[in-house]
Amino acid sequence: MPRLILEAMKRRTVVASVIALRGIEDLAFAQNKEKQMYGLIGKMIAQEGKLDELLAIMLGDSAPLAGCLSYVIAKDPADANGLWITEVWDSKDSHAASLALPAVKKMIAAARPLIAGFSNRTETIPVGGQGLKG
Repeated sequence: MPRLILEAMKRRTVVASVIALRGIEDLAFAQNKEKQMYGLIGKMIAQEGKLDELLAIMLGDSAPLAGCLSYVIAKDPADANGLWITEVWDSKDSHAASLALPAVKKMIAAARPLIAGFSNRTETIPVGGQGLKG
């Protein structure tokens, strides 16, 4: 075959491959869009003088949880007993399932007596950001 025909066939093959890959990406994006990420941001208030003990429990030996993309605990600089918890999950179902795990139940049971209350609980729909694929 003449060289020009071979080159044209190669270009068509490359173009067809790119189009096929783009279609796969679009399909994956559409499926991911249907399964929204789930976020939760809330403030936890420790009993007076129990913040460090509560943090030790919450940050203790925790294995990775299926579906948990981010879990951050931060001290509130304006409240000596306040903690902000920011969670991102691949779905609301994954978050709910985590609450049924024995290790999570054990952590909650240990932490409960050290918690004075909660405030500012907000559910979110994360769409991306540093460390997250959107």
